[in-house]
Amino acid sequence: MYKRQLLDLSSAQGSATPQHKLAALRAEQALGRTVAMLGDGLNDAPVLAQADVSLAMGEGADLARRSADAVLLSMRLTDVAEAFGLARRTRRVIRQNMAWAVFYNVACIPLALVGALPPWLAGLGMAASSLVVIGNALRLAK
Repeated sequence: MYKRQLLDLSSAQGSATPQHKLAALRAEQALGRTVAMLGDGLNDAPVLAQADVSLAMGEGADLARRSADAVLLSMRLTDVAEAFGLARRTRRVIRQNMAWAVFYNVACIPLALVGALPPWLAGLGMAASSLVVIGNALRLAK
């Protein structure tokens, strides 16, 4: 139960046969849900390939690792929650950077085109804008 809350999952299943796993996954997808799968064995490969997002354990079978979208190098399930959290933060930073770039371009390019902003200042502003975007993205390294 703790892991389910940590990952913000609506449901979780374990100890199922390969056929049951695949049937459950397809049933969830038929309802329009996004399905994530974590597996490590040969019997998990078909389900990993069918899932919307799939992770294989790093020490799992080669076929499972090849079928998955990503490989979890550690064998700790808590790292899955950390990976999902990092993905959410990354998406938020990308949106912030896109908003900043749109704001800068909408505000400064027209000013430069009509001559209200000298070209050297527009170029300096573009460089500063790039530094803001890079600095914002570097926050993810923490």
